[in-house]
Amino acid sequence: MKTRKSVAKRFKITKTGKVLRRAVGLCHYRAKKSGKQIRKRRKLVPLAPAEAKKIKKILKYQR
Repeated sequence: MKTRKSVAKRFKITKTGKVLRRAVGLCHYRAKKSGKQIRKRRKLVPLAPAEAKKIKKILKYQR
């Protein structure tokens, strides 16, 4: 079984086992968002447990 590289580029698995993703809403329509909102969205956000389980299965050999 191979690692899905498209998924590996989008998600990061932490040492404790959490799956992190980029926050949504930073690609366009930034002019109407406050600076505080934009700064908050630069950080990685943990994935919901049900979705994280699926991603971990796809990234079985990625560490």
